[in-house]
Amino acid sequence: MVTNEEKIAVIIGAGPAGLTAAYELLKKNNNIKPIIFELSDHLGGIAKTMNYRGNRMDMGGHRFFSKSDRVMKWWKNILPLEDLNSEAKIDSTKIDKVMLIRKRLSRIFFLKKFFDYPVALNSNTISNLGFIRMIKIGLSYIKAILWPIKQEKSLEDFFINRFGQELYLTFFKDYTEKVWGVPCNEIDPEWGAQRVKGLSITKALLHFLKQTFSSKSSIDQKDIETSLIQQFLYPKFGPGQMWEETAAIVKERGAEIYLNHEVIGLKSSDNRIIELKVKDLLTNEIKIISGDYFFSTMPIKELVENLEPAAPAAVSQVAEGLMYRDFITVGLLLKNLKIQNKTNIKTANNLIPDNWIYIQESDVKLGRLQIFNNWSPYLVKDPTTVWLGLEYFCNEGDELWQKPDSDFIKFAIEELAKIDIIEKDKVLDSTIVRVRKAYPAFFGTYDKFSVVRQFIDKFENLFLIGRNGMHKYNNQDHSMLTAMVAVENIINNIKTKDNIWAVNAEKDYHEAK
Repeated sequence: MVTNEEKIAVIIGAGPAGLTAAYELLKKNNNIKPIIFELSDHLGGIAKTMNYRGNRMDMGGHRFFSKSDRVMKWWKNILPLEDLNSEAKIDSTKIDKVMLIRKRLSRIFFLKKFFDYPVALNSNTISNLGFIRMIKIGLSYIKAILWPIKQEKSLEDFFINRFGQELYLTFFKDYTEKVWGVPCNEIDPEWGAQRVKGLSITKALLHFLKQTFSSKSSIDQKDIETSLIQQFLYPKFGPGQMWEETAAIVKERGAEIYLNHEVIGLKSSDNRIIELKVKDLLTNEIKIISGDYFFSTMPIKELVENLEPAAPAAVSQVAEGLMYRDFITVGLLLKNLKIQNKTNIKTANNLIPDNWIYIQESDVKLGRLQIFNNWSPYLVKDPTTVWLGLEYFCNEGDELWQKPDSDFIKFAIEELAKIDIIEKDKVLDSTIVRVRKAYPAFFGTYDKFSVVRQFIDKFENLFLIGRNGMHKYNNQDHSMLTAMVAVENIINNIKTKDNIWAVNAEKDYHEAK
């Protein structure tokens, strides 16, 4: 129940950004009550964990690692690190609300062979690619250093400047276009600025040498490019556990959370949002919610569509042209894999040790392969089985998206068998999950995005946060930081939104294949 003194913060979306905003509001001001409306029937957004017959799926793979001390402490405050030195915790099955420290390994699968990620100039790479191609890669990299493209107009220019044209054509071009569905020369270079940032061949080589002669193993890894980290934190039962626990905490402290509620209107007056119109998808009831502050993690395209009165035509036109990439995950339970572990890393049942694998093969549509056993053994109901997630990037409504579930699963099994990773008769069970608007795209009308941003920022009590809320390809830690900064702006009566947009604008962080 709301008292006269309480103010209301209406939060659209119960993903990492929305739940962080609720948590921070309750921690910093007892007189602001968060009310969260979530479109789906689950918590955590894309960082949810799906449970299929006791086997848990992580949508996209979520490493809990950040160069922000604030975020690392925040996570460990919700789910503390598993303490294997404590007698009370030797049997870890007795303690469920913990974070595990996991080894990180991701590789590239190309020419039916494994390559290090990031690509390393070592004997394995030379053997797999051949001496002639390696010479071409080296020469094109030297050319990129000596004669870089002066004005990077596309993601293709961005990659060539950092890796050389030959390495770009070998490892980046086909995979990136598989992910996004458009040529690299049509994607804004800002995607690379946010996701690859400081990574280059030179840094990868320096990291290799440093790793070879150093025994440093701190989980902080602050002096390492994000693409090169060796370990990360991970909730025992997947990323959704973090957000389910956060939701339980904020509800206990007075927040309200409503699932299956669709936002169908945001009414404004005098540069303020004054009320939200939501539809209960289970009862079809329409609710009008007044509020003092509004946080949005919904796709900006949909936010602008729902403004009352309508946004100016120029703003609506840009918002309508913003694009997204959707994806589909097929969960496969198997007796075992056909592909063998040929590394020196010991694993249960001699399973290949990768957390995920980038599938570079051009004759399959499969983009990435998650091995859930290696994220956390507790994601798998029967530890003698192998639990995989096959990830396909697509657009809602396209040929892949429209395939019936049974046909898609059959198609996915055949693709994985085609590249000799599994045998079809070893499949025990399967499921499929579709995720809408998983990735905000840096093409379409993105080059005019400032038109939308400037218009939305005029609403002084509306805060855009999170990945889709800002149409910005953030990882979950940066999505959380946008929420934290927005809450601080409210508490400290800061009017500008620039500091929220500045999160993840520095070019020394992220990663991408």
